[in-house]
Amino acid sequence: MTQFKASWAALGAALLVVACGGGGSGPLGTQDANPVRGALIQTPPPRITSMTAADFKAKLQASAAGMGLLQLAGAPACGVDVQYIQYGTVGGAGEATNASGALMVPTGSDAKCAGPRPILMYAHGTNITRRYNLADFSDATNPAYSEALLLAALYAAQGYIVVAPNYAGYDSSTLTYHPYLNADQQSKEMIDVLAAAKKALPTLMAPTSASAKLFITGYSQGGFVAMAAHRAMQAAGIPVTASAPMSGPYGLAAQSDATNFGLVNAGGTVFTPMIYTSWQKAYGNMYNTPSDLYEAAYATGIESLLPGSYDFSTVISSGKLPQLALFSSTPPAPAFAAMTPPTGTGATDALFAMGFGPNNLIKNSARLSYLMDALAHPDGAFPTFTNGAPAVGAQSPQRIAAVKNDLRGWTPQAPVLLCAGHGDPTVFYSLNTGLMGAVWAPLVTAKLVTVLDVDSPPTGATDPFAAAKVGFANALAATAAAAGPNAAAAVTASYHGGLVPPYCNAAARGFFSQF
Repeated sequence: MTQFKASWAALGAALLVVACGGGGSGPLGTQDANPVRGALIQTPPPRITSMTAADFKAKLQASAAGMGLLQLAGAPACGVDVQYIQYGTVGGAGEATNASGALMVPTGSDAKCAGPRPILMYAHGTNITRRYNLADFSDATNPAYSEALLLAALYAAQGYIVVAPNYAGYDSSTLTYHPYLNADQQSKEMIDVLAAAKKALPTLMAPTSASAKLFITGYSQGGFVAMAAHRAMQAAGIPVTASAPMSGPYGLAAQSDATNFGLVNAGGTVFTPMIYTSWQKAYGNMYNTPSDLYEAAYATGIESLLPGSYDFSTVISSGKLPQLALFSSTPPAPAFAAMTPPTGTGATDALFAMGFGPNNLIKNSARLSYLMDALAHPDGAFPTFTNGAPAVGAQSPQRIAAVKNDLRGWTPQAPVLLCAGHGDPTVFYSLNTGLMGAVWAPLVTAKLVTVLDVDSPPTGATDPFAAAKVGFANALAATAAAAGPNAAAAVTASYHGGLVPPYCNAAARGFFSQF
């Protein structure tokens, strides 16, 4: 679930954009202290950046990293105006709050850029730095900068109106936490930012109108948000043209069980407190006090830690979280010795072993309670595939919350592309993308759902995703070659956050183009 890594950060640092209008995190002004859902707080929203197609292309051509993005996205057909929007939404417990995001509008005389344009909603991946802001094109140090450039190049400069929330709890939002992997809140927020963006379009410096086409996509956490939003919009009668969730934890309860069984994913020490703080704020029963769940070295202040002032490196170097050890290497009970850590998993043995050690984050008592419930009320996909459904009758508050936010159990009525890579060490393919493909097998057969493993060879000359697969394979090989004897570690570190995102995004755009 990590954000784009060094290669895309380098791209962001290398590009300069033409700034126009106010700063990236503009003042809230005279907003209502409790704005209603979908309210546009500032009308018109300030334009932060304005680029012509020629300007944008020239900036991309000015660096090797920019040339890579240009090759991936194609030459800009449109200029791009970026507006900073602020809107009313809700927190995890339904409390009124505000949030912000980016509204990217294509400009220019090309046929792709004029007239009513399709809306593409984009949900971003996990970031732990509170100042994350997709509308800020003026500051290359902003943690959202490289992802914002990717959205502008791949979607907005090709004729899509891009609506991209920063999420409640980030940037200028007054919410003191982020409702992380809360399917109800995050889907409501996607509906709210869409409503606010539609209110903003006719008020812009160059008034713009949207067509009836609505596409939804997102990566990692954003893949989860995109699927939850599609489900919620379908239930609310909001027409969705197609969606493309990418590398998201859709089978959230299955992945949560796998983690506690010892299959600790890369980044688990960061994701776990994000999840449990979110669910504690929403449901109030994850623990009586953080020290019930977390070891004493980390419990104090952990609820206000993320998102905050730290990034993925400094939160570890500061000692606020352990780098790798989610669990103790001492089994919580003798019966669980074989999964502390697990062995016999093949190449992933080394990955899972890194999730155990001294100075661990989660108490053995908390892990034991979770495991006992998982054995009594097993998930239908893990550790053994039975019916593929989430657990029934769970008693553990953590497992009840995971089941509540699991995205199995609904049937899309509009086309869906699921894109990921089967070697993902962070969001396990088999328990998420592969699992959704299995439970939606009839829809795959009917070609309403398409499952793309970008880490697979092209199936032939007619494979519509051949370019994405070849591009990914080349990037994977280049990463391994550059790392020499440390190739395996380099690929593991880059796989989810750096290697898969650009090629799944390119595949998503190609998928949307047929509609």
